[in-house]
Amino acid sequence: MYKSYFGFREKPFSKTPDPRFLFLSRGHDEALARLEFVVRERELAVLTGDIGCGKTTLSRALMDRLGPEFRFCYIINPRLNAVEFLRTIARILDVEKPADAKDDLIDQIHTAVYSSNQCGICPVLVIDEAQMISDPEVFDEIRLLTNFQLDDRNLLGVIIMGQPELRQMMSTSRFEPLRQRISLHYHLQPLKMDEIMEYLDFRLEVAGGTAGLFTPDAIQRIHELTGGVPRKINTMATNALLVAYGCDAALIDSDIINEIKDEMMM
Repeated sequence: MYKSYFGFREKPFSKTPDPRFLFLSRGHDEALARLEFVVRERELAVLTGDIGCGKTTLSRALMDRLGPEFRFCYIINPRLNAVEFLRTIARILDVEKPADAKDDLIDQIHTAVYSSNQCGICPVLVIDEAQMISDPEVFDEIRLLTNFQLDDRNLLGVIIMGQPELRQMMSTSRFEPLRQRISLHYHLQPLKMDEIMEYLDFRLEVAGGTAGLFTPDAIQRIHELTGGVPRKINTMATNALLVAYGCDAALIDSDIINEIKDEMMM
């Protein structure tokens, strides 16, 4: 369809977290650099941002940047109680028969983490959508996992990612012991209007197309309608490409954006 019409090798605005398509805005670039430092130091980081701001894609880019000596272990559905959470970690770390008792599970996880380090690999636990954690004891277990240490270094890194409400959750006195362990708090902001133009052109070129397909008035409308959230921009841009293809348009202007805006608002 529109791929051959515009000369793309692949879809430029897919919703999958492909790090090749990660546009490093000023905020994303800073977040990536800080996360890299924290993970190399094997510390605990908290990354927050609105839905669709690129947290997961950023973590995948971080994984590619750090290389095979760091093993990223993702928990993408953290709606678990404390024991379920630990059993999930044990399975991710290739523990063959995760125990039923919490103490035994912690011993199994510690053994797996220590063995990985003996092989020159540092596990990095990434907890996505952490605002969905309903059992406060899960946060206690995360804190206790940071106790896995040798004399000269920690044995694993931890990244907690979530939507802005995670910041509010963790601001209460209940989580003060965990907050004291956190080396980095970073909040991803939406893209500014000048960054949206760069973002669109970047993804067009990565997909094999050419920059400048979206006119300045289209970019302004996209900014107004999406608030600069990358996932919303992707949805709007994809629909704009379909409309432009359907009417044989060479450029995407504000008229095309206005044509699809009502559908996007639904």
